Amino acid sequence: MPSFFHRSEQIELLPRLGKWLIIASLVAVLAGSASAFFLLALDRATAWREAHRWAIWLLPVAGFGVGLVYHLLGKQVNAGNNLIIDEIHDPKKVVPLRMAPLVLGGTVVSHLFGASVGREGTAVQMGGALADQLTHLLRLQREDRRVLLMCGIAAGFASVFGTPLAGAVFGLEILAIGRMRYDALFPCMVAGIVADQVCLAWGIHHTPYAVAGIVPVGAWSVLAVVIAGIVFGLVGMLFSSAAHGLGALVKRRIAQAPLRPFAGGLAIAFALWALDGYRYIGLGIPDIVRAFQQPMAPWDFFGKFGFTVVSLGTGFKGGEVTPLFYIGATLGNALAPLLHMPFSLMAGIGFVAVFSGAANTPIATTLMAMELFGAEIGPLAAIGCVTAYLFSGHTGIYRAQRIGHGKHHKRRLAAPEHLRLAELALFRSAEAERAGARPACDLPTATTTEETRP
Repeated sequence: MPSFFHRSEQIELLPRLGKWLIIASLVAVLAGSASAFFLLALDRATAWREAHRWAIWLLPVAGFGVGLVYHLLGKQVNAGNNLIIDEIHDPKKVVPLRMAPLVLGGTVVSHLFGASVGREGTAVQMGGALADQLTHLLRLQREDRRVLLMCGIAAGFASVFGTPLAGAVFGLEILAIGRMRYDALFPCMVAGIVADQVCLAWGIHHTPYAVAGIVPVGAWSVLAVVIAGIVFGLVGMLFSSAAHGLGALVKRRIAQAPLRPFAGGLAIAFALWALDGYRYIGLGIPDIVRAFQQPMAPWDFFGKFGFTVVSLGTGFKGGEVTPLFYIGATLGNALAPLLHMPFSLMAGIGFVAVFSGAANTPIATTLMAMELFGAEIGPLAAIGCVTAYLFSGHTGIYRAQRIGHGKHHKRRLAAPEHLRLAELALFRSAEAERAGARPACDLPTATTTEETRP
């Protein structure tokens, strides 16, 4: 018999395929079930808050309580999504299981009393923490553990938004700018698809979005989407910089961690009262839906932007993505008449493109647009997402994301491989010193230390 049948690469692949089919499905059941419970709790919390608007004045107390719990019990997991990304790049120890209940409880409390936060961070952290508990149980090696954590990210993202393909690619694309690990593509795809089905099996129904009046791909439609994509990318960059900048400022000015969300809660409550900005707190799903149906006020995106930056920057738990959906959809709605494009179409592209720029995930967000709004929007959504990705610069909402490859061919970053976004400013400073004929012996390395972790 020919040696091909004895040592065929395809034959050797079968055991690995079976192994990850089982493991990824197990991760998906855990993450999908956790997301279902989380979404149900979030719906109940939102309904209660909307029926008791006075509860916003308890937001400072709620923030203090969440901050105190994390200060006492959650210091090891306070880095959230960044901790999971760091563990994939530089595996050290299993993510504590306590991350799942802590972020679940913290996010529900944040929504219950009116913080402007999302839900993706919670789903990703629950998925990653639950998946990592299988590391010792299955006696997984270092490389397999990396794939396991990527499956947890994919499963959490896919199940919480009902976008299995986008979730699978998000688990690959979020790790590094300009580089993806295709060896984990099959496990992440299985995890995303199964987790979405598990969440649906629990009776969860995701919000439908209808994009009407998709225009054909043509000279003007492409140019209009490119122009809008530039704006979307700049807004995504500004959002990332503002949230991280405020967070750093608050940490310098307020030494006691529980007092940070307390102060943020006070600021949000008084701003809400003074500006009558109740629509800008929580997830903001009703306004996102309206952005697809009718013209919106041109300042709505900025209102959500401000309340979300303050909420996240002062330490409230949740995610950034759904607020970015709100910002993008309302901003696209406002740009539509200026660009002579249907506001529903521009709301849909803005929905995914601002997120693409802020998270540096153009492929996942293009797939998300097609899954949520239909395949017909794909070409224009891709142009908007890629343009936003390019114009958001080397910034991002995930500070542990690595620089795999620079975004611009003419201005490639001569940065060490696996440099974290959080370390990029230090690297540039050191490069500037070296350009000025000063020694640059303190360049950051790929090794992640406790000092560089957020």
